[in-house]
Amino acid sequence: TDMADFREVFAKAKHIAIITGAGVSAESGVPTFRGAGGLWRKWQAQELATPEAFARNPSRVWEFYHYRREVMLSKHPNPAHVAIAECERRLSKQGRSVVVITQNIDELHRKAGTKHLLEIHGSLFKTRCTNCGNVAANYKSPICPALAGKGAPDPETKDAAIPVEDLPQCEEDSCNGLLRPHVVWFGETLDPDILTEVEKELEICDLCLVVGTSSVVYPAAMFAPQVSARGVPVAEFNTEATPATNRFR
Repeated sequence: TDMADFREVFAKAKHIAIITGAGVSAESGVPTFRGAGGLWRKWQAQELATPEAFARNPSRVWEFYHYRREVMLSKHPNPAHVAIAECERRLSKQGRSVVVITQNIDELHRKAGTKHLLEIHGSLFKTRCTNCGNVAANYKSPICPALAGKGAPDPETKDAAIPVEDLPQCEEDSCNGLLRPHVVWFGETLDPDILTEVEKELEICDLCLVVGTSSVVYPAAMFAPQVSARGVPVAEFNTEATPATNRFR
């Protein structure tokens, strides 16, 4: 059976790459803002998660991300995150390595204890300065006083229209630049440094697991077939077949 074959391959693997997507976090109750009903107020995520939207209305975009940060602070890793972290912990004792390459920005893998984590789409809990480019972890709740109590998702809610100088600001040496969420927005490219790390991991892995992702979101869609093309086994764990399934071995 597939499972018996998988166990055999898993037992021998020394470098395992695990690619994860939104499906892993679904059970934790993380809102995806995809598909029907995926609105915040009257906007779809792709109308807010863009550099253009931020340039036009940084207050509204920060309200959206403040809402998402606050929601995430109350969420916990589910058994999938825990199993992945536990797998890494156990295998590392045997001198075997696991890397988790995730599209998720919720940090639930980190909360579950995953150590070797590549967040290709960034994190809700990191900021980047639009002036000096500094990236910093930030778990403040609220992230700035002006956002306290703001960000309600109800469609009747009026924009808070917070002045730019009251939005999150850079704390590096008197920079005071406007901060933005350190996430990859629609129309933006991935961080080349992270991509280089991903490429390195995919070149040495001897087993690739795809968990909770449709594998059609680029560039993650390229990752598994790339591994498969080297003749390395790829195992897909999803509740339903995805458009990429038939490409894997």
